[in-house]
Amino acid sequence: MVATPIGNLEDITLRALRVLKQVPLVAAEDTRVTRTLLRTYDIQTPLASFHEFTSSSRRGKLLDRLEDGDVALVTDAGTPVVSDPGYPLIRDAIQAGHTVVPVPGASSVMAALMASGLPTHAFCFYGFLPRTTAARRKFFARYAECDDTLVVFDSPYRILASLKDLIATLGSERPVALARELTKRFEEVFRGTAAAALQHFTEQPPRGEFTLLIGSAKAPVPGVAA
Repeated sequence: MVATPIGNLEDITLRALRVLKQVPLVAAEDTRVTRTLLRTYDIQTPLASFHEFTSSSRRGKLLDRLEDGDVALVTDAGTPVVSDPGYPLIRDAIQAGHTVVPVPGASSVMAALMASGLPTHAFCFYGFLPRTTAARRKFFARYAECDDTLVVFDSPYRILASLKDLIATLGSERPVALARELTKRFEEVFRGTAAAALQHFTEQPPRGEFTLLIGSAKAPVPGVAA
């Protein structure tokens, strides 16, 4: 499992480059995206497609390839298996007795936490927020008393609705940080209250995938002097 850059193509480890060059096959979520990365570093390794709609028979073929040599699993960006379709293949590989090796690297979760200004000694990551208002409000209410920083992903098409649901459930003064386009040219990390975040991204239409971090009710508002 090889972590790849989340934006800036320089954010890849020497170990990852070596592995991608040496393995006989790279299984990629989107071969077009991964081909751009491989081309940048003059890596000629063959690619095979593996994504959330991959059938069990397709997974079986990849497992058969493991009998003859290593296979590197990559996602479009970041760390494979984390909110990513790689889990079924990893599960099957472990059950078949193969060795599963992580090659760590870039992660939007960790990058967002680093820059958030929210407490990071304990945090909970929950993948993508639910798509509907009712489900989102139920999610927020479930963790209303949580003392840890919550980290979730969200789409630019739903982030405003999500912030409105957050405010309705947890209050307008809840401390938040929103990171988008991490490591890319237009990287932005907004820090403040939920109400301020909603106003900011209403005035500046949101673009790019979001990592939303929600502080506990006790956490200080990031970027605001105590």
